[in-house]
Amino acid sequence: MTDYDVLRVFCGPGGGYGNELGVVREGSVLPDRDDRQALAAKLGFSETVFVDDPERGVIDIYTPSVRLPFAGYSCVGAAWLLDVPELVTPAGVVGARLDGEFSWIEARPEWPQPRTLRQYGSAAEVDALQVPPPGERSEMGVPPDEVWGRIYAWAWEDEAAGRIRARGFPGRGDGIEEDEATGAAALQLTARLGRALNIIQGAGSQLLTAPQPEGWVEVGGRVFLER
Repeated sequence: MTDYDVLRVFCGPGGGYGNELGVVREGSVLPDRDDRQALAAKLGFSETVFVDDPERGVIDIYTPSVRLPFAGYSCVGAAWLLDVPELVTPAGVVGARLDGEFSWIEARPEWPQPRTLRQYGSAAEVDALQVPPPGERSEMGVPPDEVWGRIYAWAWEDEAAGRIRARGFPGRGDGIEEDEATGAAALQLTARLGRALNIIQGAGSQLLTAPQPEGWVEVGGRVFLER
């Protein structure tokens, strides 16, 4: 079995929660994309990172079903683990920095696949959302994959303070019904709202964001080595 680390990315203030990320530090042991995709599917994390050059920060990212040119929480975790000033992804060069307990990246919101940013009236409404079972049609008469695919549901908890409650439903059909923390969606929501955000997603993960000049966005969070 290929050696890999498991990180928890975007952990809460007490170190709990966070989205598990697999990282293969020696990407050269699996140079073939099909082999990487097979391992990512076997591990079953929302995303798995293969490090191709630890000094330059060259990484390759996979979900259980597809290869991604960029992913927010993967880059935040890899930046923390490699401690490099930038990451090189197929989408572009990602700025990276460590600031106290937070690992930050700077990226462009158009790099990841667009999310459907769906606003709700209250945090309680977001908490009450359920993912429709496979094959069950929604009340809108649309197949669930079309309704929930790449949905980022959010609501203000405190608009003045920039605090948001969110949940992410990737809808990829690879066994990941809900993402505990979604950096890419946080980038896109920040770009849309044009302000810094403090997002609580999933069971209790925390994502911090801030818009930057010329359309760039920073997203940061706590990272812990699980095993």
